Amino acid sequence: MKRLLVTATAIMMATATMAATIESHRVSVRDVDTIVVGGTPVRLNGVDGPETSTRAGRNAKAWMQSHVRGETVTCQLNGERTYDRMVGVCYVNGVDIGASAIAAGHALDCRRYSGGRYRNLETAAARSLINRAGYCR
Repeated sequence: MKRLLVTATAIMMATATMAATIESHRVSVRDVDTIVVGGTPVRLNGVDGPETSTRAGRNAKAWMQSHVRGETVTCQLNGERTYDRMVGVCYVNGVDIGASAIAAGHALDCRRYSGGRYRNLETAAARSLINRAGYCR
């Protein structure tokens, strides 16, 4: 009986870390590919943004701050974690904000994690300005 209880508890804990949806109007921005939604840090899945130590990174962060300011953000988390962040795709008014950042020229597609779904949204200017992360090539 004790073994069954331990197994059931392990299954419940694993299920709790799987895919989930979070939503909040309390949103802060770390950089163009990491936002904090209702206190939960979220790494935007498949988005490769410039570091905030660069001008492009600071501009991208400012763009994201403007994009989410005053909005309710909904994130579909996939259950994965990277560092202190959950991984997911986030939306404002039903529009994928990672896709919006890439289409606006502030980030690139990270094919390793996106499967290439954002590749056609990349701008030529972003490709020439932003150094693609090695793991995203």
